[in-house]
Order: sequence, then structure tokens, then C-alpha cells
Amino acid sequence: MVKGVLFDLDGVITDSAEYHFRAWREVSANAGINIDRSFNTTIRGVGRMAALDLILRHGGKENAFTTEQKTAMAVEKNKRYRELIRQISPGDLLPGMSDLLTALRSSGVRIALGSASHSAFTIIERLGITSLFDYVADAADVDNPKPAPDIFLDACRGIFLRPDEVVGIEDSKVGIESLRAGGIYSIGIGVEGDTSVPSTKEVTFELIMSIDVHKKKIK
Repeated sequence: MVKGVLFDLDGVITDSAEYHFRAWREVSANAGINIDRSFNTTIRGVGRMAALDLILRHGGKENAFTTEQKTAMAVEKNKRYRELIRQISPGDLLPGMSDLLTALRSSGVRIALGSASHSAFTIIERLGITSLFDYVADAADVDNPKPAPDIFLDACRGIFLRPDEVVGIEDSKVGIESLRAGGIYSIGIGVEGDTSVPSTKEVTFELIMSIDVHKKKIK
């Protein structure tokens, strides 16, 4: 029986990926690199510094900047992103998520957020759903970003459940790898998980309660 659900944020609860893209595009352009939405899909769910390294490699400039310069670029990206997400409101919840979170809460299923976003607290506050979570794992407090399992294992500890008692919901390959590395049953939205669905609308309370968390695919 599923006792807890771990949620990714971007692409699962809301689509703030567009704001990430716009912020990265500005920073990349300042570095003389052009990125498009197709490339942006390759850095979804990836930590900030790792994403920057991928962008610099994409532009053939992986050795063009010092560590200090790269840190400044990452800080600038985060600053611009935080400015952009001020536009987020409860209307930006993805289809089905409001009903799912409410049903889980009403049924006593524990709910945690395991997002790589350092703005997760701000975003769920703007979405008006902070009170629906029992625990929000802070990406700044874990040693290793996805695809390492650290953020989701912290989320499990935060709701006092074992990895084999929960399911995790992700929309990126990196996120699915993170869940599998932690021994957590995965629901993939638009990506292959232990259970896969095409969109957030199909992630229902009934679907989650029907899952046997011990039937996980082998990596």
C-alpha cells in the first residue's frame, strides 16, 4: 500500500520550465551562446551548475570561463528566474494536480516535495499549496543533485517513510533515474517510469492507490 507520494515540481505540479528557459537563454546570450527550447529539454531536472556546464559545452565554451565567472553566471540566472516566477499564481497548477493533492491530503497519505529547484518554497507559496505538503526537501541541504537519489531520500525521511512505502512522480529522465537510484517506485509523466502516463491529468488518486510499490523496473 502506498503511504506517501513524492512530487517533483517543474513539469509535475506547475510548468516553471519556461521561466528557467527564459532565464538561461538570457545568461547564455550574454556568454555568446544560443540555446533553444529543444536544447532546454536536455537540462530539465539538472542542477544549476551542471546545467551551466552543459550549456557551455553546447556552445563550445566549456573552458572559456573561470570558476568565479561561472558562479556569477549561475547567480545571475537565479536572480532573473526569481524575477520571472513572481508571475506564478494558483491558476498555474497543471491539470489534475489540485484534485490529486487534495485527495491525498484527505486520505492521510503523506506528501513531500523533492525538487532540484532552489525556489521551490517560493513557487508553492505562490501556487497556494504550501499547506498541502507535509515536507519540502530543500535542494540546498543535500550533497548530490539528481540523478543521485539524495533529494528524494531526504523527502522520505521528512515524512518518516521508507523508500519502499512511497511513489515518486517525475517528468524527466534525470528525475526517474534519481527515484530508481533510491529504490523508489516511479510514475513518469511523458517519460518511462515504473508506471508511465502521457500527462498530469492521468496521475489520479485511484492510479496511485492501485500501485504495488514493490514491482519496480530494474535500472
